Amino acid sequence: MSSSALIFNLTQEWVESLRRWHLELFFIPTTAISLVAFLANPILLTCIFLSRALREETRYLLVANTLVADLLFLVLNLATVICNAVDAHIPWLLCELVTAVTVTSYCCAILTVTLMVVDTYAAVRWPLHYHDLLPPARTHRILLGVWLLAALYPVTLFILMETGPGDLQEQVPVCLVLISLGFLQLTNTVGINIYFFVAAVICAALIFYCYVRLYMVTRVQGIWRSRFSRARVTLLAHGLLLLLYFTPGLLFSLELLLFQEAEISQDVRVWISTVNMCVFVLLPRAFAPYLYGLRYREISHTLMLLLLHRDGRPTQDTAS
Repeated sequence: MSSSALIFNLTQEWVESLRRWHLELFFIPTTAISLVAFLANPILLTCIFLSRALREETRYLLVANTLVADLLFLVLNLATVICNAVDAHIPWLLCELVTAVTVTSYCCAILTVTLMVVDTYAAVRWPLHYHDLLPPARTHRILLGVWLLAALYPVTLFILMETGPGDLQEQVPVCLVLISLGFLQLTNTVGINIYFFVAAVICAALIFYCYVRLYMVTRVQGIWRSRFSRARVTLLAHGLLLLLYFTPGLLFSLELLLFQEAEISQDVRVWISTVNMCVFVLLPRAFAPYLYGLRYREISHTLMLLLLHRDGRPTQDTAS
């Protein structure tokens, strides 16, 4: 069977399973959760970019980069879910491109939240040299490198799909990252799994190391003694956010494994993929802006200044 026929059959069977279980209705929670993030993310980005003090802090630049990556992911994910729900056929080339950009934005967010933990560790471990280690110009270059690193593998896969054998220019009834990468995985069963596994292990190990070292460095300062201390609350919020960011990636790896298992029911694949795509991948992006806004007092202060500013004159913080 040709590549074109295989892809069309896969997508057609997927649509039939979606319709049989009425899973297209998942676009409703997808839209609702996405709107929650759409309301908060631009506000926080505005607070960061309008304040020179925040723009010159590495941690806020990392927050802004996470929010930008999340917004890009949300837009593509919501557009894909709606197109699939209304049975809009799109060109396979466009689907591949959307897949590459979606994976890039997701990976960029994961890398950035990992760097946020590293940044916190650096600020606590070397407070006197922190600003010399990470000036704004160097942070900008690091963030550019993060985007390039996140895009390297997805763009490579996109090029491989386009330069591979077969004519794949037809329209497909459903566009999913799982089908795009899963189809490529049929000819490369090791590369994709290794990429996601190694990346997840490196990020998780780095986060674990930084948190352990942070605790060892700060435990003598007494900031962990109170049950509701700021350090404990910060650690809990960050841990929850990291769990929400990493869980969808682990589920997606499971989806890739199930994709090539013939004995697994198609309905099981469709259910897992739909719930992950429409709910789990959105939860961290809905919670993140509110956790950032509550955790970082400078952002909350800047937001209050913007909300209370009525006479058109720049406030001291935004004008600085």
